[in-house]
Amino acid sequence: MSGPAVELAGVDKVFGPVRALDGIELTIGAGEFVSLIGPSGCGKSTLLRVVADLEQPTAGTVRVRGKPAAQARLDQDYGIAFQQAGLLEWRSVAENVELPLHVHGVPRAQRRERAAELLEMVGLTEFARSRPGELSGGMQQRVAIARALAPKPSLLLMDEPFGALDEMTRERMQAELLRIAGETRAAVLFVTHSIPEAVVLSDRVVVMSPRPGRITEVVAGRRPGSRPDLAPDDVEDVRESAAFFTAITDVREALRKGHG
Repeated sequence: MSGPAVELAGVDKVFGPVRALDGIELTIGAGEFVSLIGPSGCGKSTLLRVVADLEQPTAGTVRVRGKPAAQARLDQDYGIAFQQAGLLEWRSVAENVELPLHVHGVPRAQRRERAAELLEMVGLTEFARSRPGELSGGMQQRVAIARALAPKPSLLLMDEPFGALDEMTRERMQAELLRIAGETRAAVLFVTHSIPEAVVLSDRVVVMSPRPGRITEVVAGRRPGSRPDLAPDDVEDVRESAAFFTAITDVREALRKGHG
């Protein structure tokens, strides 16, 4: 896929008397993994919701895959996952994955085939007929990621999807996400409060200021290149590298300057 996945130009967002975003300029390339990090209330989630066309900007332009955000939403050019998996308990795991395809009228046989493919990708084939309540938190998040990938989007929007997980599960899910991103070649816009998480996952870490949210700095992340054979051990190697700790320091210093 050629051309940027996301283009934001002069984006402001105002809620009544509150200016949440101010002059956001950001381009995310096809297949690029970009994290947003900043203090609570800085507008990270608002910015992601603007890209998703769940909020409309007060000023500026938003384009996803070269289209207005509203058209990209209708065309299912992106998948989205939040901190809570948001699975429907009365549907099986496979039926939850099929949901966006069902909504858009994809025939049953195609839905089932795609769900089976995705559940194999996230390592949950044997749980296809289970209910979400029978799964652990990490497994539920894998189902949510599979559901987000169901329409084969070129962009994944993720709002703290691992924030409620314990540290060991979170690290496993980070490795899993990198593997999936490598296999699908989807671009990722990822919101997090964790500096190490942003660094280990991202090609670039976008640092935002306290409200009104502005981009104050963009720091190069330290992660292995996206590739289908990415293994958890590769991510562990990154976490133990000098470059990883240098990047963490760079992001921490950028956050501190942003507060100043």
